[in-house]
Amino acid sequence: MPRDAITDLRRAIDSLPVRTREAMLEGIRSNPIVVGAYTDNHGGICPMLAAHRHGGRTTLLAFARSWDRFARARGVRRATRRELTVLEAQLTASLLTSDDVDLKAAIADHEALKRRHEQVFPEITARRLRPRRKDAERALARLERELSRA
Repeated sequence: MPRDAITDLRRAIDSLPVRTREAMLEGIRSNPIVVGAYTDNHGGICPMLAAHRHGGRTTLLAFARSWDRFARARGVRRATRRELTVLEAQLTASLLTSDDVDLKAAIADHEALKRRHEQVFPEITARRLRPRRKDAERALARLERELSRA
């Protein structure tokens, strides 16, 4: 099914981490934005570079391609007011509907859970054995008891 350029742009925006979307929003509001290139010779920058300069350290080629497709870039030029308005609206809408998880926090939670597992079940962790079904059932019961105390 063919997709329109705005839909492609929105999908690319939704693929960006939340922090990058926030940084891009800040960046496009405070920098001259161009289409068709990373920078121009007059201080204009692309939205990804604007995001990078405002703390969003992400590179996503799909965004650059969708931005240039949306803007019908045939060369380097400044983005029009309409293009910037659409980009700002799409970024804002994406942030408002975002239910993304903070990956750093999720990784930290996972590491904490692994450490807790090592403390609660040292015999399994030390031997790196796969528990038998009976052992697994006992471990689950023990974990439930531990969780109910917390």
